[in-house]
Amino acid sequence: MYYDYLIVGAGFAGTVLAERLASRLGKRILVVDRRAHIAGNAYDSVNDDGIRIHHYGPHLFHTNDAHIFEYLSGFTAWHLYEHRVRALVRGQLVPMPINRDTINALFGTAFTQEKDVQTFLEKERESIAHIMNSEEFVLSKAGRRLYDLLYKGYSTKHWGVEPSKLSPLVCGRLPVRLDTDDRYFNDRYQAIPQDGYTRMFEQMLAHENIELRLNMEFSELTDAEYGKLIFTGPIDEYFNWKYGRLPYRSLYFTYETYEREFIQPVAQINYPNDYEYTRSIEFKHITGQSAERTVVAREYPLDEGEPFYPVPSTDSRHLYNRYHADAEALTNVHFTGRLATYKYLNMDQVVGQSLALFSRIAKNEARS
Repeated sequence: MYYDYLIVGAGFAGTVLAERLASRLGKRILVVDRRAHIAGNAYDSVNDDGIRIHHYGPHLFHTNDAHIFEYLSGFTAWHLYEHRVRALVRGQLVPMPINRDTINALFGTAFTQEKDVQTFLEKERESIAHIMNSEEFVLSKAGRRLYDLLYKGYSTKHWGVEPSKLSPLVCGRLPVRLDTDDRYFNDRYQAIPQDGYTRMFEQMLAHENIELRLNMEFSELTDAEYGKLIFTGPIDEYFNWKYGRLPYRSLYFTYETYEREFIQPVAQINYPNDYEYTRSIEFKHITGQSAERTVVAREYPLDEGEPFYPVPSTDSRHLYNRYHADAEALTNVHFTGRLATYKYLNMDQVVGQSLALFSRIAKNEARS
């Protein structure tokens, strides 16, 4: 069998391209993945108690892009969900991202007006003319005390390096609020697939022009079996690590079942200064399911293992740029997704990146 496109990876990046190329351009697609399941790190399943578990950490879809939300809505109904997080600090559970309640709890203040919080933060902040890293970003927005309590320990555990070594965009993803809004995200659309991510991916891959092979390395195929390649794995792996290995962070999870309906007040608790794990997740808060038991996952960062996060530092960006230059010289290979473009992307951004790539491919196909 000859395929127009070989797509490596059955996560968001590869599945979006497979669906679009098959349904819109009528291309014959082969999707391969070395794992035993589809959906990449968004893979979920229901356990014996009927609770839907996210096997690679919580996946919380959020976006302000109506086009992306409408595209995915073609393959799933949605369970509306707004994520809330607490951080365990000094024995207290305080809202994260920082808001008025966080400051009142940690510093014994009783602010009721946004202007009071603004004045407090202005006294805390450090003036930094040229922000170069995540530590400086937080210091310029929230000051040293909040940085030490909520950011430094968590980021160091999660990334394996202190925030002073990370791009400003890492800690810059979180707002500092003056009001009592305790939602983790501000986006217009916040939801998870009603029947789970895995089911949504099954729907996306159901086109007759798409063939799926799991437990398979793309190196098992020959160039003669396909025309063009779309690669969504680590870009340094594609080039056989010729310039050295890019750093990625991995995760390890433990799962505990409790004979209670809930044990946490919210889905996620962060542990910035205590314990080896970074956070605990109680899935029923996210899925909205009802069950007598509950499951909590604890998340431990690792240097080695399945790559989850590109490490956004200056050194890693320089190394990636060398691989990117080689990738640009290839005419029949496209790179898309968090690992292949070495960007710390949210799910909606990965979908948007792959939809944009499809548009470019479609225009090129129309001209040829």
